[in-house]
Amino acid sequence: MSQSILEKKAINGMVSVKLVKSVIGTKSSHRACVRGLGLRRLNHTVLVEDTPAVRGMINKVYYLVKCEA
Repeated sequence: MSQSILEKKAINGMVSVKLVKSVIGTKSSHRACVRGLGLRRLNHTVLVEDTPAVRGMINKVYYLVKCEA
């Protein structure tokens, strides 16, 4: 069976990140991390490259996002 484009990218060092909680009432640096990850609205999912910098951003806002490798 052929894999979808999203699955192929996930295999090649990509991480799927989804915003599951609102950024209202959070610190400005946490909001900046969410925007830096490319997330714009609730339930928005993006594929980002799996780098140490991105991992640090995800760790900082772990309570707002859900991620899958």
